[in-house]
This record gives sequence, structure tokens and C-alpha cells, in this order.
Amino acid sequence: MNTLQAILVEDEAVLRLATAQTLELEGFQVAACASAEEAQALLRADHPGVIVTDVRLPGRSGLELLAQVKAMDAELPVIVVTGHGDVAMAVEAMRSGAYDFIEKPFAAERLADAVRRAQERRRLVLENRELRAARVLHPDTPDLVGQSSAIEHLRMVVRNVAPTGVDILVNGQTGTGKEVVARLIHAASGRKGNFVAINCGALPESVFESEIFGHEAGAFTGAQKRRIGKLEYANGGTVFLDEIESMPLNLQVKLLRVLQERQLERLGANDAVALDCRVIAASKADLLQLAAEGRFREDLVYRLNVVTVDLPRLRERREDIPLLLAHFVKEAALRHQRPLPAWTAQQMEAWQALDWPGNVRELRNFAERLVLGLAPAVPAPAAVPVAAAVPVHPADAGASLPQQVDAFERDLIVRALAAADHNVALAADELSIPRKTLYDKLKKYQIGTGKR
Repeated sequence: MNTLQAILVEDEAVLRLATAQTLELEGFQVAACASAEEAQALLRADHPGVIVTDVRLPGRSGLELLAQVKAMDAELPVIVVTGHGDVAMAVEAMRSGAYDFIEKPFAAERLADAVRRAQERRRLVLENRELRAARVLHPDTPDLVGQSSAIEHLRMVVRNVAPTGVDILVNGQTGTGKEVVARLIHAASGRKGNFVAINCGALPESVFESEIFGHEAGAFTGAQKRRIGKLEYANGGTVFLDEIESMPLNLQVKLLRVLQERQLERLGANDAVALDCRVIAASKADLLQLAAEGRFREDLVYRLNVVTVDLPRLRERREDIPLLLAHFVKEAALRHQRPLPAWTAQQMEAWQALDWPGNVRELRNFAERLVLGLAPAVPAPAAVPVAAAVPVHPADAGASLPQQVDAFERDLIVRALAAADHNVALAADELSIPRKTLYDKLKKYQIGTGKR
């Protein structure tokens, strides 16, 4: 929901104009009404905005309007404006479900703050309803659990890109939830076709082309009848290409052509088949780095990453660990018919302090063991990253301060690259700097990215 909307009900013309202007300056589209009866024609259960109403109105009162709104949609926020000293009216309004009340005379900032908060509440309510509706249509879609800013941003990205139909590249370490995000995008897209997941790293190269693009009868020895490939099977839906970095180079050319022309030819066929499917690719590697090394087609990278979604590591959203663990423990307890385990605040603090190199998948496995009584109070901590322990070199003592700083920075980068198995994207994440900045520093210090 991009438009901020408010229905304003105020019978005093001067105050109605002033209040409407205050809200318009805040970016709201305001429908100003002189009575509850006039506002009634604008009300609907899916109204995306906020209602601001005076209590004392000619005809039906603001409290009667509030009761009508709550009967129609209990989660539609209503802000009630009361007269100075009218405490009893304000209390009655709050008991009747008003989101907030404002006492006359009021400062413009007080009104603007209340309406902004109410609008944000309404946005979240409608977003959750959309997700629940999508879950009814796609009951197997996993949850995106968490309340961190990173997850809220991810939900916003899913909501914005899902209906567009553009191809998407999802970047993230193992266990960060790349397929979860792909399934959420498919569920929220409204596409009626299948969600087809393909692990490019698990398919032998000898059958890759046939599996992805299909084949005609007699196309090769053993091809006794026509086979519909995964891309064609996903027509009208979504194809999820996991570990796209593992796709053979010769087939990347064919995939690029399919993405450009939206049609494919089965192995052994002469006629093209029109294709209507969205492609979501996922990688745990830096595809541009692989392209620079000649191990991935650069033109395919740019064709895939029309929209790029970067998934945070679990240790970058530690505040979500309690919610995630509770969610996974509940699932595991139901699955195994075991009681829910208990933990102390000290244990949770210890769990939140861990690095979780396997990310959400590792946490889910830990929850499974916790339910089965097989997990220690605190999992064994991961090894300290090499980049976290950089020695001071005595040889640097005679150098100038800038030279020592450069040497220190170079050492950090080399060690971060080694810890990340020379994956530039992961090293940049570890150093908390943009990928482009790290590439610039690699050039500055003449550090190679190839494995030694």
C-alpha cells in the first residue's frame, strides 16, 4: 500500500479545513466530511487508511460512527477528537475500540504523529491479511519468521516485487532461507501455475539439459517418449533454480536464450514452445566474481538479477532468534508428539551470542535436538573467524602511520578472504563493507581473488 489515506469527519468548516491541510502536508489523501452520514458513504471493510472523527457531530455522533466502523472491520483504526475536559467521552471511545483520542485544542504535531502511527498499524494489518490469504491458496508455503529490521525489509521487498513478474536473483549463505523467500514470492505473485524447485548442484550434467528443457522421443538413446522439462512444467508458475552457480556453462547459454525469448526447444525438437514462467535463481556465491574468473556467463548474471534480494545471515538478526527458536520448537514438538522444552533467559542469551554458521537451518536442527532431549544447554561455539585475530607485525614499527594502517587493512582483507574461501561477497559481509568497496581495495593492494 503506497497511498496514505484518511477520512476526516469534522462539522466546523474552519477546523475541518485546517485539519485536512495538516494531514495533506504529511502526505495523506484526505476525504473531508461534515457529518458521520457523509463519511458513511466512503467506508468499506478494506479501507487502507485511517478515520479521524470529532465526537460531537450534527446527526449521528462520532461514537456511533466508531461503533459502525468496528462492526465492519475491528482493525480499522479510528482516532477520536474530543472537547477539552471531556474525559468521560474519551474513556468511552477507548473502551469502544478507538485507536487513540485527541483533545481539543490540539497541536498539529500531535495529530500528525497519531495518524502516522495508525496508518502504519493499518498497513501491517492489511499486509498480514494478504499473506494469510496467500497461505490459504499455498498452504505449504513456509513462514518468514522475525521482527528485525532486516526481515521487515525483506517482507517489503517480497510484497513489492511479487506481483511484477520480473526475474529475481536471491543471494545468501547456506541456510538463510533462499527457497523460503522464493516460495513466498510465488505465493504472493498470484500466479496459478506450479512452483518448481530445481537444485542445479544435484543434477548430473549428463541429464541436466533433458531435465530442464525436456526432450522428444528418440532424441537420444533411451528417450523412448517425449518428456516435458521442468521449465515447461512450470508454465504459468515459478521456477526456482537453486545453486545456479553449479549450472554447466554450455547450458547457461540455452537458459539465457529462454529468458530473453520466453520460449524453449525440447532436446531433439525443431518447434519452439512458448513459455510463461517466472525464474527465481539463488546463489551462495558471488556470480560476478565467478564471471570474472570465467566460471559463469556475465550476460546471464545481468539477465537474472533484474531484481536482487540479499538475505541476512542469522547472526545479523540475532533479535529474531527467540522467535525463530520458539517457532521451530513448536513445529518439532507437534511432529514428534513431545512436550515443549523450557529454557532460561541465560540460555537464550547464550544462544543469541553464537555465530550460527549454518544460519536458520542450523537453528532449526538445534530446535529438533532440543525437543528430542539431545541438545546441550549451549551448542559448541563456532571457531573464531581468522579475520578476528590479526597480529601486529613488528616489521611495521618503522613505517609511517598511513603505511601501518594500510598494512593492517591489507592483512585484514587477506585473512577475511581466506576465511571466506576467497568468496569476495562473503568477505565483504564479514568486513561489513560494500562489495564494490572491497573490490576497490583488492585492486589498491593488488590482492588476487583466486584460490592459492
